[in-house]
Amino acid sequence: MLNENHALIFDFPEFKQDIVHLNHKDPAFEEQSKQYHLLDYEIRQLEIDGSPTDDEHMHQLKVQRANLKDVLFQKLKEHHQ
Repeated sequence: MLNENHALIFDFPEFKQDIVHLNHKDPAFEEQSKQYHLLDYEIRQLEIDGSPTDDEHMHQLKVQRANLKDVLFQKLKEHHQ
């Protein structure tokens, strides 16, 4: 879906407290979270602007976002336990 916000808090509402905690207490998580949100914002802006980039570049951005999201999700699961 175009221009869908994939913020961690929206995609993982069950981990809301963990996201807040890790963003304040874990510098590595905080940095990766910032990278994830900047990447998500870049993708959404490209979609809003009618994708002024080629399909391969857009695909690479989305793969980066998915990989980073997987890393963050694993950290959230570990923290939640």
